[in-house]
Amino acid sequence: SLSQPEREGMFHRGPGLNLTSGQYTAPIAGYYTFSSTLHIGRREPRRKGQGCRGSRLRVLICVQSRCQHNSNLETVSRLESSGDRFTISVTGTLYLQAGQYASVFVDNTAGSPLTVQSGSDFSAILLGV
Repeated sequence: SLSQPEREGMFHRGPGLNLTSGQYTAPIAGYYTFSSTLHIGRREPRRKGQGCRGSRLRVLICVQSRCQHNSNLETVSRLESSGDRFTISVTGTLYLQAGQYASVFVDNTAGSPLTVQSGSDFSAILLGV
C-alpha cells in the first residue's frame, strides 16, 4: 500500500521507514540496497583565514547504530575550502535480519557546525532473501 507523502516530491511505500527516527526497519531478513544523498550546509559563515585543510566528512549507513566495518556503508569526502554547501552520497548493499534497522550517520571533523538541508534523501529496497 502506498502511504501519503509527508511533503511534495517524497514517496514512501511499505512499512519499514520511520521518518521521525530516521530508521529503516527490515520487515523480513534479506539483502537491502541502501542509498542516501545529503545536502549539507555550513551553519555559520567561515571566518577569513579559517583553515579547512584536512577537514573531511564521513557519511555512514549503519545497522543497529553499530558502525563497525562489517555492518556499515561509508563514504568520505574532503570539504573544499570554498563553498558553504556540499552534496555527499553513499550507496550499497547490507544484509539485515527481520526487525533490524539501518540509519544514516554523519561524522563531522570540520571545525564548523554543519546542517543537513532539505532535499536530502534516504532509501532502502529489498533485493532478495
